[in-house]
Amino acid sequence: MRLPRSFSGWTMAVFGLISFALGLLGLISPDTMLAMLGFEVLDARATGDYTLVYLAASSMAAVNMGVYYVFAASANYTPFFRWTVPFRLVTFAVFTTLVLTGAAPGKFIGIGLWEGLGALITGFALWREGNLLPSRQESRSGVLGATRD
Repeated sequence: MRLPRSFSGWTMAVFGLISFALGLLGLISPDTMLAMLGFEVLDARATGDYTLVYLAASSMAAVNMGVYYVFAASANYTPFFRWTVPFRLVTFAVFTTLVLTGAAPGKFIGIGLWEGLGALITGFALWREGNLLPSRQESRSGVLGATRD
């Protein structure tokens, strides 16, 4: 595996490594993750409370997402970098709304800020590199996976 070759690649790699690490934390120590997010940690859960199952599923998704981001960064796959920016901004909007409406505890805002700030930094990096939008050459040739180093 190669190190990222661009600023945008490094933003993806860092996001991926953090996602991977936090996903592992959620799998290994769910109570620690719940506390970090501002959720109540219970000694015992009621029948039908699937909080820990949902946390395990979310944590596994974070591990997988982290791996995808690191591999994309290693390959300098800028189309993937571009795709993440709007979706991470949507994640920011949804998670922030959950906190502002009282559906989630205040500490949960950290996820929204992490996603939003990361999206803006990656978008800025892509813009600086001239890779924020696909080139006309890529569109005409049908090679959407082409990257510019």
